[in-house]
Amino acid sequence: MTCSKSILIFFILLSNLSVQVLSSEVEECGAEEDDGCTNKKKALPLKIIAIVTILISSMIGVCLPLFTKSIPALSPDRNLFFIVKAFAAGIILATGFMHVLPDSVEMLSSPCLKENPWHKFPFTGFVAMLSAIVTLMIDSMATSLYSKKHNSGVVKPNSGGEPEELAVVESGGGAHSHFHGHHHGAKLEVQGAQLLRYRVIAMVLELGIIVHSIVIGLSLGASNNTCSIKGLIAALCFHQMFEGMGLGGCILQAEYKFIKKAAMAFFFSVTTPFGIALGLALASSYKENSPRSLITVGLLNASSAGLLLYMALVDLLAADFMGPKLQGSIKLQIKSYVAVLLGAGVMSLMAKWA
Repeated sequence: MTCSKSILIFFILLSNLSVQVLSSEVEECGAEEDDGCTNKKKALPLKIIAIVTILISSMIGVCLPLFTKSIPALSPDRNLFFIVKAFAAGIILATGFMHVLPDSVEMLSSPCLKENPWHKFPFTGFVAMLSAIVTLMIDSMATSLYSKKHNSGVVKPNSGGEPEELAVVESGGGAHSHFHGHHHGAKLEVQGAQLLRYRVIAMVLELGIIVHSIVIGLSLGASNNTCSIKGLIAALCFHQMFEGMGLGGCILQAEYKFIKKAAMAFFFSVTTPFGIALGLALASSYKENSPRSLITVGLLNASSAGLLLYMALVDLLAADFMGPKLQGSIKLQIKSYVAVLLGAGVMSLMAKWA
């Protein structure tokens, strides 16, 4: 799975969502309640503030791990890197469990939808389960394809994906150098395989975050409820910053060339602001409580939840906690567990307001 393919999938999903929203039924499921918070004129400047602040927060979060030369403490071989990454993984995990999944359940169990089939079958859990399985398939197949692509050599850490033939340099003492060469080659093969995994993880995680980000941005941009927008701005700034740090850590470990790093950081940073701008543009035709919008956004949220939960548990937490770095230090494991609980707890608390 290349960066271009991930971007193509993102635009296909986005175009599908846009078409569904634009073709949403004019007929509304009951009139919107006037709770004193709905004000289109006051909501507009808040949305503009949201675009700017979320963009800045996203850029800071995703770029911070990429500048480890300026911040040596955050380099991938330091303990702090794993602790911060564990905190970010807790954020992503709580996002799936406490924000995206409940939103999907609420939408797909809305009284605005027909009793049959939407109230007769738990579509949220079903779609989330399928999404997790599909993510596993993509994860596994992409890793396999990457491995076959580079089966003629081993990916050098600084090669940006280019295969590098292993060369055993004979230097006197044939038996010793032959053994040393094979030992060195085996070590490089292990490093190359790990690097391939990091690259697949970075790509799949970016895809899941992009789908989720465009949906929450669209919802915020289309809303005129000033009370909910204020809480959402603070929650999303926090969420995007630390989710970006988790993604940035994966991008850093993938050791891409500068152009790929910049492209992935760019797309992460702009998707939520772009979703807000799209919501603004579609505000007149987008009806949050129309059956078509509830079904479309509800199913997208369910699929995003399954993907985010799989990535957080399998490719971020399990990969690190079962890896040699954390397995070699119980003290570091405990610190990382505390970081996971702290990240998940803070993001769970955010569900009270957003």
